[in-house]
Amino acid sequence: MQTLTLRQRLSPARFLRGPGPEIGPVQLDRSRIFILPSSSGMLFAVVLLVMLLGAINYANNMGYMFTFLLGSMAMVSILHSYRNLAQLQFAAGRARPVFAGERAAYEIQVGNPGERTRHVIDLELPDQAPVTVDVAAGQTVSVTLYRPAVRRGRLAPGRIRVSSVYPLSLFRAWANVELDMNCLVYPQPGPPRSIPPHAVYRPNQAGDKGRGVDDFAGFRPYRPGDPPRHLFWKAVARDQALLVKQFGGDRADELWLDWNDLPDLPVEERLGQLCRWVLDADREQLRYGLRLPGTEQPISSGPVQRARCLEMLALFA
Repeated sequence: MQTLTLRQRLSPARFLRGPGPEIGPVQLDRSRIFILPSSSGMLFAVVLLVMLLGAINYANNMGYMFTFLLGSMAMVSILHSYRNLAQLQFAAGRARPVFAGERAAYEIQVGNPGERTRHVIDLELPDQAPVTVDVAAGQTVSVTLYRPAVRRGRLAPGRIRVSSVYPLSLFRAWANVELDMNCLVYPQPGPPRSIPPHAVYRPNQAGDKGRGVDDFAGFRPYRPGDPPRHLFWKAVARDQALLVKQFGGDRADELWLDWNDLPDLPVEERLGQLCRWVLDADREQLRYGLRLPGTEQPISSGPVQRARCLEMLALFA
């Protein structure tokens, strides 16, 4: 068992890719941090070699002393490069849903439980520009990393390369961190298209008690989430209480957004069109439901309904 564990820790895959997705917080210890000379370090080594050959050729004691002094400083910088990353902690933050074609944003919490500031820490996703931060002693900073959201579904950030060339840029210390997190990617909304007439019906003949759009029915106190266009701005201008206008209609429009209403479109375009209808219905503050093969979201309205319908579209298989 010990031999198998040792082979896993020394495997090339772990060296290149890291241990795989992990539930945070992830702390960098000595088994996760690797150090190699940077391009500047390789050039510095060549210069030291030339200096050493010159000192040998001319038997110059000052040349020896200066060469070995610079070499010893480079060796000591290896320890400082390692200590700059050691014990840093990484945890997953929020990843807000986006639409296909946008950039997914991943919030990463970088914590420094040590007693010294960590300088010039680079966090980088594959094929993306690195983000550089300093983390003060005992502090936690939030870093946002981006990657393109090409298709709908759940999108993981992938392997995060954490690296630093502190303090002399002669050596690069790095570690691979892959957090167990993902961003929900909604389908890309399709072009504007009329909703089929049979999808609209009006079963509620008693109105909707303030959520309709037909007849003015009075005022009520403001509640978070109320649309700005329903605010009674004249009262606001007179420094009075913040009020919201209520409307009650004789009938309330309700929609069924149905997969079968778009038989002429391929799967992804059909999902994009349903996504467009969900956004349009939500913007018009209508009550609507969504039907997909094998599943259904009952008729409702509001931000929660919008999020549930878009999630259904994003995860449709």
